[in-house]
Amino acid sequence: MPAAVAPIEARRLWTYIEPIHDVTYFCPQPRAAFEAVNLRGFWRGYFAGRSAPLGPVDAAPVIAIFFVFAPRQVTRALPDVWSRAEPAAALRARVDGAVAALDDALPAELRPSVKAAADLLVEAAAAVDITGRPLAAANAALPMPDGDLARLWQASTVLREHRGDGHMSALLTSGVDGCAALRWRAAYDGEPGRVLQESRAWTDDEWAAAGERLADLGWLDADGTLTPAGRQRHDDLEEQTDRLATQPWTVLTEHHRERLIELLTPVTEAVVRVLPYPNAVGVPRPA
Repeated sequence: MPAAVAPIEARRLWTYIEPIHDVTYFCPQPRAAFEAVNLRGFWRGYFAGRSAPLGPVDAAPVIAIFFVFAPRQVTRALPDVWSRAEPAAALRARVDGAVAALDDALPAELRPSVKAAADLLVEAAAAVDITGRPLAAANAALPMPDGDLARLWQASTVLREHRGDGHMSALLTSGVDGCAALRWRAAYDGEPGRVLQESRAWTDDEWAAAGERLADLGWLDADGTLTPAGRQRHDDLEEQTDRLATQPWTVLTEHHRERLIELLTPVTEAVVRVLPYPNAVGVPRPA
C-alpha cells in the first residue's frame, strides 16, 4: 500500500534534488559538453538539452511546455539547434556535462552516499505518474544511464520535471500566464524581477501588462507591490504544487525518505557551494 506523503515533505525532498539537477544550467562543465557537440552559446545548450527527450521537435510544443519563456526566445533556438546536433547528441552531452560538474563538486568520501541516494531516487523516478506531465514523461522514458552520478542526476531530473509539470498546471488553474507567473514570483520575493524578465525575453511592455493583469486579480497593488491576497494565493499555489508532487515519493517508506534526506544532505550542500545565488531559476537551498 502506498505510503502517505505530506505536501510539505514533498517540498522538502525537492529542495535536495533541485540543486543536483541545476548544475546543468550553472556549471561550466555542462556548457563545455554542449559546445563539444556544436551547441555553442548558453541558450542553444539549454533548449536542446532540456527539450531533447521530446525528440527533434519544433518550437510549438516547447513554447507550451516551458511556459514562462517568451515564444520569441524559443523560436530563436528551435528548430535551429537540431541542424547543429541531433537530440541523441544533446542527451549525451547533458548527462556528460552534469556528471563532470558533480564529479568536481563532490569529494570522494561522499561516493557511497551518492550510490545509496541514487538507488532510492531511481526507485521514486520509476514510479512517476506521467498523466498530463509531458516533460516528466519524456524524461522518464529515457533509459537510466550507467554510473552513480549519472543515475543521481537523471533520477533527480525526472522528479524535478514531474514537479515542474505540476507547477505549470497549478499556475494555469489560477489563470496566470508565463509572464505574469514570473512577475508574481518577483513580487512575492520582494525583487524587481529584471533578471527573471530578461532571462525569459519578455519585453518591458509585456512585463508591465502582466503586472496590470495581476493587479486586476487583486494580487498586486498599482505600484507592483504584492497584496495580502496575492501572497495568500501564491502560498496556496505552492501548496498545490507540493501536493501534486507527492505521488512518486509514496513508493518509498517513511524510513527510506528520511534515509534519502540523510544521504543527500552532504551531497546537496556540496553542490550548492558551486551554484550562484541568487539565480534566475530560484534554486532552493536544502531545507
